[in-house]
Amino acid sequence: MPEDVAHPREVFDLEGQGAAEEAFEAARARGRLHHAWLLTGPEGVGKATFAYRAARRLLGAPHDPRHGLMGADPEHPVSRQVIARAHPDILVLEREGPDGKPRKVIPVDDVRKLAEFFSKSPASAPHRVAIVDAADDLNVNAANALLKTLEEPPPRGILLMISHSPGRLLPTIRSRCRRLAFQPFGLEGAAAFVQRHADVNDEEALRLSRMAGGAPGKALQLAASEALTMDDAARHLLSDLPRVDEALALSLADRFRGGEGQANFNLLLERLADRVHTMSLDRARDGIGPLDRWAQAWETLTRLPREVEALNLDRTDALFTALRELRQAAQA
Repeated sequence: MPEDVAHPREVFDLEGQGAAEEAFEAARARGRLHHAWLLTGPEGVGKATFAYRAARRLLGAPHDPRHGLMGADPEHPVSRQVIARAHPDILVLEREGPDGKPRKVIPVDDVRKLAEFFSKSPASAPHRVAIVDAADDLNVNAANALLKTLEEPPPRGILLMISHSPGRLLPTIRSRCRRLAFQPFGLEGAAAFVQRHADVNDEEALRLSRMAGGAPGKALQLAASEALTMDDAARHLLSDLPRVDEALALSLADRFRGGEGQANFNLLLERLADRVHTMSLDRARDGIGPLDRWAQAWETLTRLPREVEALNLDRTDALFTALRELRQAAQA
């Protein structure tokens, strides 16, 4: 499996999103490039990769057909500056903080930098480009600050905003952007994509694709994580109910420590929640009940990751809380 997944600024190929690229290039060719673009679709379908592809072209990198319709040469000076985060005419707002650690939101102070950035003429490129990855991560104050920038379009500035859930954005933000929709590949397409980029077999690739809802980038990220291990553990824990395999639970808790601890905890509870959801649908279809306890357990599984991260709760205690609810549901 891949040890790491490349950041979108380092990716120079994009599969399966030709319609979005054609729409953007057509607008650029007509000289009618909107000042703000909202890139929408499920997480992991290539929205951020597209944003960096568009940015490289807008910053002056010439077209390289080896990398598709909007491709640029990875060795071109513009491409190398973007990879090194050293180009003066691009600003990226993301959850990752200056220390490299993820933050809960994109803070308002970061968004306020947009006004100053767009107030200046491009230093060395035809445009100034800002990428917001993702607009869903803006807090209320940051969203309002972004709106001020949208209300005063910069003459040579282009804003590319990524959104996995555009319905959560302010309507006034959505209305000021041109939307580009990005579609998942489907289960078989995403599975084939993962097999081209990761050392997984057919069955593992299809499982990863299902977990990712057919989003190839997300499936590849899952391949680089403990997703398959956590999915196996979730299947075992649920199949043993109402017995709780405490030895397995404690061994899983060992994976909750360190830098990847929260991610592993989130993965396990996500896999448990997904399997409980599927099982509940099957039981409802077959007229097997009651389901209220299972619904309560599912709600706990989906809520706990946010609470644990926000309140710095003990992950092992949280896991056993979830397992107690699952056991009660199985005994109901």
